Amino acid sequence: MSDDNHTLPYPEAGAEHPTLVIPGSSPEQSPEGATRRRRWPWVLLVVVIVLAALVVAAEFVARAVLPGIVRSIVVEQLDLPADQQLDVETQGLVLPQLIGGNLESLRLSTDSVTLEGITGAAEVMATDVPLRGGELGGASGTIRIDQGQFTSLLAGTDLPVESVELEAPNATVSGSITMFGASVPLSLTVTPGVVDGDLELTPVAASIGGLDIDLDQVGSTLGSLGQEVTKPQRVCIADQLPAGLTLTGLEIVDGAAVIDVDVDVDGAIVTDTSLQDKGVCPS
Repeated sequence: MSDDNHTLPYPEAGAEHPTLVIPGSSPEQSPEGATRRRRWPWVLLVVVIVLAALVVAAEFVARAVLPGIVRSIVVEQLDLPADQQLDVETQGLVLPQLIGGNLESLRLSTDSVTLEGITGAAEVMATDVPLRGGELGGASGTIRIDQGQFTSLLAGTDLPVESVELEAPNATVSGSITMFGASVPLSLTVTPGVVDGDLELTPVAASIGGLDIDLDQVGSTLGSLGQEVTKPQRVCIADQLPAGLTLTGLEIVDGAAVIDVDVDVDGAIVTDTSLQDKGVCPS
């Protein structure tokens, strides 16, 4: 019987054997591909972190630079001293607002500023502030003045003003009048307010020669002079303010006269030079 099927000899035990490669699988490429797949989320995370850091840095730069620019403009426009103390604050993220060309809000404050001869602490809040020209969306402000400055505002009244003492919510105006050829001390306690943009002082108490007296008696005792000083006094201060500012309130608070100035009705003050000039009081 012949043996047609030749049996191959077993390979030697120490010999190397070729590795059988399964289609679609590469021993050399598979680890590298897996490494790439594991690495790309970290690369993306690093890129996001870097971009976030750049945005934060840009925001810090914008916040650092913007106040100086605004301060320079305000100092120049109001002809203030170069060393004028002025704090500038914004709200929200500044960078998107700068890109959009409009600030949502802008707060300016100072402990002491002199405008048109009046010195006091001031704070102004403006909204919708255009960075490329145009009108303000609105603005309002508060000026805090002391007794001396408040006394100056009363110079245009018929009251005998030599000194003023403030005690919330009233002010006591003291001076002297001539009666029967003699100088007689007169003090009036008034409640300040605002009517149609004018300062109004309403007398609520009086004393003559240090003695309290009924207001009606002042009028009857001093005749026309008494009637004049005991009636509500209107004081126009429009000629001491830019025409675009309107006096809206006055309140005695903690020994200081606080004047609220509102310019919401006229945001064109930043573009109309006539509104930046002094107002006019009726003659």
